[in-house]
Amino acid sequence: MQSKKPDQNELPDKLYFKVGEVSAITGVPAYVLRFWETEFKRIKPKRTPSGHRLYRKIDVELILKIKHLLYNEKFTIRGAKQHLGAKTGDLKEKSAPITVDEIRSELKHIRDLVE
Repeated sequence: MQSKKPDQNELPDKLYFKVGEVSAITGVPAYVLRFWETEFKRIKPKRTPSGHRLYRKIDVELILKIKHLLYNEKFTIRGAKQHLGAKTGDLKEKSAPITVDEIRSELKHIRDLVE
């Protein structure tokens, strides 16, 4: 069983990624990401007031897993859903709300930008 650990290590240390950044990181076109968003309910990007999608690091990691299942393991979308459904304990644990440390880190980053 091969994992996508090398790609996960290459992810920038950011809280949110725009759809273009996710597309560049994963090598998946933006329209495919939007389609997967409708098929895989665990991919839940936040929306800005202007309607732009902001993906969290957890979403990007999930997209990398889905890409691996579909492209490398040759799963169908239905099969990938079932495979990911069998690992709900792991995914639910990872999809926890943003932690206080993440918020604190982002606020410090914003403060540094303002100063």
